Amino acid sequence: PLGKIPCLILEDGHTLYDSRVIIEYLDHLAGGGRLLPTDPMARIAALKMQALGDGICDAAILRVYEERFRPEDKRSADWDQHQAGKVERCLAHLEAAPPSDVIDVGTIAIAAALGYLDLRFPGSWREAHPTLVAWLDRFAARVPSFEATRVKA
Repeated sequence: PLGKIPCLILEDGHTLYDSRVIIEYLDHLAGGGRLLPTDPMARIAALKMQALGDGICDAAILRVYEERFRPEDKRSADWDQHQAGKVERCLAHLEAAPPSDVIDVGTIAIAAALGYLDLRFPGSWREAHPTLVAWLDRFAARVPSFEATRVKA
């Protein structure tokens, strides 16, 4: 009903939408406490990382929407730069303090956000963030489904 991605279609035809709902379901399938840590501090750290990944996606999507849906004479370069600044600050933060190599909700969100940047802004972030590129390469090697589900532009 939201017309958003991601949307997980279950074998019985039911749909799960919104990343937070899907991750709860996947964590349940994994036995609980795997993608959403049960230790309070580990959980908060993972959720903070998830918020950072979601924030990158939110700002990047707003940039795409500005160009895709707003008439050219109504577009705002200031708005676009404001959103680009959010993404860049997040990337700089992650470059200085890369995500852990633990697979959890936070690292999945960061990998998804970087994948979205690769899809919609090909190569724009990679040169300035080699540590983050190396982290994403390690993540992709450890999580084959990440590469298998990558959208090819």
